[in-house]
Amino acid sequence: MTASGTHAQFLRYAAVGLTSNILLYLTYLALTRIGVGHKTAMTGLYVISVLITFLANRNWTFQHRGAAQTTLIRYLTAYAVGYLLNFVLLWLAADRMGLPHQLVQFVAIFLVAVSLFLMQKYWVFLPSSKGSAP
Repeated sequence: MTASGTHAQFLRYAAVGLTSNILLYLTYLALTRIGVGHKTAMTGLYVISVLITFLANRNWTFQHRGAAQTTLIRYLTAYAVGYLLNFVLLWLAADRMGLPHQLVQFVAIFLVAVSLFLMQKYWVFLPSSKGSAP
């Protein structure tokens, strides 16, 4: 893939991510405001985000036509890594260091997003080779 192809993918990935993360972050703030714990709120919303963004990223961002089952397993694995990164950031920065969880989660969104783009681009949504099984 050319640099311009990667750039276009990143822009589509950013559009999917911005839309979903803005809506989910606002939901996170609302849930924590009514008393849901910050790690509990993040966990529930993370699961919802994975399901929504899988379809958008597979079909639009990376226009992947490979085996859906294999791709979904890789996607879930990548998101498990992203979840652990997000959880550790909240635990370390909010719980241990006392930083406001709202700020920590805001920063974590971007750190996790970049990590997930790289995993999706170079591992999850690999283009299927001609002559090989998808």
